[in-house]
Amino acid sequence: MNSDSSRRCPATEHDGVDADPLVWAAVDESLREVQSMLDRNRRLIEEVNENQQSRLRHNMVKNVSLIQELNGNIAKVLSLYSDLNSNFSASFQNHHHHSAANVARDKS
Repeated sequence: MNSDSSRRCPATEHDGVDADPLVWAAVDESLREVQSMLDRNRRLIEEVNENQQSRLRHNMVKNVSLIQELNGNIAKVLSLYSDLNSNFSASFQNHHHHSAANVARDKS
């Protein structure tokens, strides 16, 4: 991800409308947090697989806590995506509402 907060919204780049930099900064931060969690999950899965292949009792017991952490992380990722969707939708609707109000004002 590029951390350049002056990016334009891809959907509006062609019509010259700049996206709200605060919205894109929040989206960027959320996606970075999700990616970090997914990277952690990948490492957990690799460790669980190694422990499973070893068939050592200690490693199998350790897998219980690793899988619990993995499940918790999945719930966090779902929550982050849900929050991201809600925040992005609200921001888009707010922007659309203000744009429509400006057009109506300009016509009068």
